Amino acid sequence: MIRLFTKVWNNFKEYIVLVILVLASLIILSQNKSLQVQKVRAIAFGSFATITSLISDAFSVTDLKRENEELRKINTELMLQISKLRNYGIVNSELKDLLGFKDTINLPLIPATVISRSLSMTQNMITLNVGSKDSVLPGMPVINDRGFIGLVHSTSEDFSIARTLQNVDLKLTVMDERSRINGIMKWTGEELIVVNIPNTFDIKTGDRIVTSELSSIVPVPIPIGVVDEFRKNETGIFSYVRVKPFIDLISIENVFILADVKSKQKENLELNFYKRK
Repeated sequence: MIRLFTKVWNNFKEYIVLVILVLASLIILSQNKSLQVQKVRAIAFGSFATITSLISDAFSVTDLKRENEELRKINTELMLQISKLRNYGIVNSELKDLLGFKDTINLPLIPATVISRSLSMTQNMITLNVGSKDSVLPGMPVINDRGFIGLVHSTSEDFSIARTLQNVDLKLTVMDERSRINGIMKWTGEELIVVNIPNTFDIKTGDRIVTSELSSIVPVPIPIGVVDEFRKNETGIFSYVRVKPFIDLISIENVFILADVKSKQKENLELNFYKRK
């Protein structure tokens, strides 16, 4: 309370002194009954009322500013709480989908979380919070409930780095799910394409592209995306096949590493190809 009075005095001491002097003058004038004094007294009362109104308005503005600041603070806190609840809901939904996916696939899966990602258009990589102590090895596929994300490239004891679909060094054996045609898919730095597909091969826009069973690195067909553009080359023998991936690499957070390796001899040959820089 003393601090409040001190603050009010420091901010409005001139007005307070003026009010005291006016009050003293009014008290003195009120004792005089002459007509001239009454006129002066009326003017003084009017001035006093004006000053009082100004002071009251000043305090009201200060109170309004304080209330507005408090309301803005409350709104900000509510916004943060709502944002947290929405995030928890999204993460919970994603985790439920992943758990459902894990229950439906009869293969060893290692759960992992993306803790960082590169922003390179040609060398896109993600860092995962699992490593060799979690039985993660180079060449293992990284997936989630929507499909293929990439391959583990290197590991430390606690972390691993994976090359994603948007990495020019990742070349993957893929298959058209409808026509069973195989090809090599790669990232050009701008788009995902399947190369060396002859014009005579049966591929159509909208076909689903999955990982090929010819590969021992990826032992099961995992969805990658759909053909969103297909053109036959009029001057050459190979078609242009562009793939739109199912995975949004910017938003992925929770993933699985497929820890299934079959043919060691074949695996070593393929790993040399996948790990080549």
